[in-house]
Amino acid sequence: MTVLERLLKYASFDTASDESSETCPSTEKQRTLALALAEEMRALGLVDVEVDEHSYVYGAIPSNTGSDGFCIGFIAHLDTVADVPSHPIMPEVIEYTGGDITLKNGTTIAMSEYPELLGRHLLVTDGNTLLGADDKAGIAEILSMAEYLHRHPELPHGRIAIAFTPDEEIGRGADQFDVARFGAHAAYTVDGGAVGEVEYETFNAASATVTVTGYNVHPGSAKGKMRNASRIAMEFDASIPAEERPETTEGYEGFFHLIAQSGGVERAELSYILRDHDADKLEEKKQRLQTIADGLNQRYGERTVNVAIADSYRNMAEPIREHWYLVEKAYAAVEQCGGTPVSRPVRGGTDGARLSFMGLPCPNLGTGGYNFHSRTEFACVEQMEQSVRILTTLACSYADE
Repeated sequence: MTVLERLLKYASFDTASDESSETCPSTEKQRTLALALAEEMRALGLVDVEVDEHSYVYGAIPSNTGSDGFCIGFIAHLDTVADVPSHPIMPEVIEYTGGDITLKNGTTIAMSEYPELLGRHLLVTDGNTLLGADDKAGIAEILSMAEYLHRHPELPHGRIAIAFTPDEEIGRGADQFDVARFGAHAAYTVDGGAVGEVEYETFNAASATVTVTGYNVHPGSAKGKMRNASRIAMEFDASIPAEERPETTEGYEGFFHLIAQSGGVERAELSYILRDHDADKLEEKKQRLQTIADGLNQRYGERTVNVAIADSYRNMAEPIREHWYLVEKAYAAVEQCGGTPVSRPVRGGTDGARLSFMGLPCPNLGTGGYNFHSRTEFACVEQMEQSVRILTTLACSYADE
């Protein structure tokens, strides 16, 4: 089975996660894909294959060198985002000949940023759903690597651990991950964009819930009495600098991102995610939200606005730098397979961000996918094939460790 055929197969599974669910996995449909992957892994000769009670999939390619010394791992995630339609996916392969791409429903993919894709074959949707390359392209590439090694036993390699996680898109992918069960000394998540990406810096991340308590009376006699919670919530959000929002930041610039809002006159709620590569600057962002709340409480009354903040994950650069060989070996594998390694700060998170602080250092590799979390998501077939070669080369480079 080719890597393209695998992605098409996995994309047919609807695996959107659900942030409102308290179960793990958050949706049972993720388990359906997990069981199918486990069956495929066994057919490819993997050992110790298991789908645990939380739908984490574990398995390993046994060493063929006679040594079970160093074990490298590869990880991808099962779920897709839920805030973009994810089913039914109607994919097709097109040859990119230049200009913007118009999908079947009239949606346009702006291609000015991707001149390197001219003449390549792209897997797109009809514009009504996302594609699911995030991260089913990663799954397809890892198992295509496993198949290649299965068919080429002459290639020496040590034990290679493989895992697929649920609920990464809602920030819970590492919650129930069993590092000891996985059995790797280090790993790579295969969950990035263009092939050649070797990412080892992420945001420091937190979430904030702002609750506003108002006071409702008849609007005809409201003067001097009513406190409209929704309007106070709007005032709170307006106090956040416009230049510190996702749509106005890039590179190492952090942001406040309003992801949900609800309410009426008596009660309103705002949900934010806070991000910054600099841990001190993230702390400043947390304090800024509290300062805004303090000001509004002075104006409207004590306990009108409450801010609750929870940390999510930390910048994985610190533990990765202690295991720099992981980055160097990835760079070498990319170059050996005809690519140019690129490292940029990840403006998001991966399972590896938390796993790196759980004793499993875990840089992130590109998959050949683009425009994740959108109806214009697509994947480059040739880059996916190149990714399989990179993963194979990288896995074999640990044979003598």
